[in-house]
Amino acid sequence: MSLVRTANPYAVPAARRTLADDLYGGFERLFEDIGRSETNALAMDFYETEDALVLELAVPGVTSSGIDVSVEGRQLTVRAELPAAPEGEDRRYWLRTLPRGAYTRTVRLPVGVDVDAIEARVHNGVLDLRMPKAAEAKVRKLQIQDV
Repeated sequence: MSLVRTANPYAVPAARRTLADDLYGGFERLFEDIGRSETNALAMDFYETEDALVLELAVPGVTSSGIDVSVEGRQLTVRAELPAAPEGEDRRYWLRTLPRGAYTRTVRLPVGVDVDAIEARVHNGVLDLRMPKAAEAKVRKLQIQDV
């Protein structure tokens, strides 16, 4: 199955186009390509709390058995296999942007983490990784003595 891209029947002819038309066309093209990432990356939030790093990764339709997470040094890699779309001659797609196939996402961790204490859960299509910071990465307050 292949998708066929056709010209926009509502496009303004080049001779009658204005700067506003060009800007609007560029804006349309920007959003036309959303979901077609060259890195084939899944949507992700990655943030830090006082004692942990948290990564939330969209994995629609994937269960825990379809996800592989590994940590090597300060590099975290998540691999997921998203289910393929049903094929058939009775389907003619007008738009197809749902992620499918094998995906890999690698993130450099800004601080060391306690690998043995990482918690991973999948709920409602989101992989949630909570990675406690290693003891040397946590902020420590020093006691200052008066002399």
